[in-house]
Amino acid sequence: MTLLIQNGRIINPNDRSERRADLLVRDGVIAEIAESVCAEADRVIDAAGAYCMPGFIDMHVHLRDPGLTYKEDIATGGAAAVHGGFTTIVAMPNTKPVADCPEVIRYVQEKAAQVTKAHVLQVGSVTRGMEGRELSDIRGMAAAGCICLSEDGKSVMNADLYRDAMRIAAEEHMTVLAHCEDINLVHGGVLNADVRAEELGMPGITNAVEDVIVARDILLAKETGCRLHLCHCSTADSVKMVQMAKADGVSVTAEVCPHHFSMSSEEIPGDDANYKMNPPLRTAADVEALKKGLSQDVMDVIATDHAPHGAEEKAQSILKAPFGIVGLETAAALTYTHLVKPGLLTVMQMAEKMSYQPAKILGLNKGVVEEGAPADLVIFDPDREWVIDPEEFFSKGKNTPFAGKTVYGKVTATIVDGEIAFEEQNG
Repeated sequence: MTLLIQNGRIINPNDRSERRADLLVRDGVIAEIAESVCAEADRVIDAAGAYCMPGFIDMHVHLRDPGLTYKEDIATGGAAAVHGGFTTIVAMPNTKPVADCPEVIRYVQEKAAQVTKAHVLQVGSVTRGMEGRELSDIRGMAAAGCICLSEDGKSVMNADLYRDAMRIAAEEHMTVLAHCEDINLVHGGVLNADVRAEELGMPGITNAVEDVIVARDILLAKETGCRLHLCHCSTADSVKMVQMAKADGVSVTAEVCPHHFSMSSEEIPGDDANYKMNPPLRTAADVEALKKGLSQDVMDVIATDHAPHGAEEKAQSILKAPFGIVGLETAAALTYTHLVKPGLLTVMQMAEKMSYQPAKILGLNKGVVEEGAPADLVIFDPDREWVIDPEEFFSKGKNTPFAGKTVYGKVTATIVDGEIAFEEQNG
């Protein structure tokens, strides 16, 4: 397919350039970028007034496939991804069965190739069954194409076992994606341990639950030399520790989720489980620290932690409902609304944190908009104002605290390998 994108504002994080130009895609590759491209094309997209950015890469997604497909599956998760501008997504291993062996890795890869246009990278679990007792077949999963390890949803509490996994990951050039939660400190907590939790009569989760494991994992990464990526950081001290670790030469990167920089615990209206996620919404002071960390490039990545659940599950009390919210279809708008529009991030930084940096961390030949690069692209209109309506989501999951919120910036088209994977019909 030959595709011509005209009049777009081309954002290329590789050389930090922004220019108004036409872009020609041929055979899945960016063939030409110029002020005016005159060429025959199968399709033409007029991107006037919009950014043409590298396709977003989400380092933290729960596809629930295999085994929990009533919540989500690879097809619906992939559809939600391209609807939100994501061309590559990284799927966490807490499925049924757990992705702890080459067979499950291959299952996801093969099914994804059949049912979605989005690129899907399946993460392998650190331990068998995510039970924390013995290591998974890490080398076998690496041979099957797995490039990341994680125990997401929990931490490996046995530090010696985790250190062994990090050593193997370093040898296999795999990135360790760390969910930082000391389970011994949780004590049944469901919301951030602050005044709002007390008002609602809910047990709290302190910042130390996250911070203790952030410190441990950084020290283990320093010792083993593995590439460590800290998932869904939510506390001010996490930002401080990442900054110190980088200054100390540790190979560490970190992500922040849109819900953690867009909303604080004070905004929880009542016993509504759509506001229940792990880690929880934190205080306004933590939110400001996260925004500053993103603005100063201490925090490298914006990722969603897309966690779909069934409507009945989320209709329960916060005390009983599962943790997690969906995020693939709202992330770009929340980032633009809460970080770019107020001047905390530039559009270039948005592209860096949602595409370029994830590509670098994962070792992917993606995240750029330049001739010869793969044509994974997103057309993003910054002037579009819209109201988030979960019923319009492509995801099976509708569990979001942002329903009814007015946001700015909308994905109007997503191109994967030169093919239009999503295009807005009624712009």
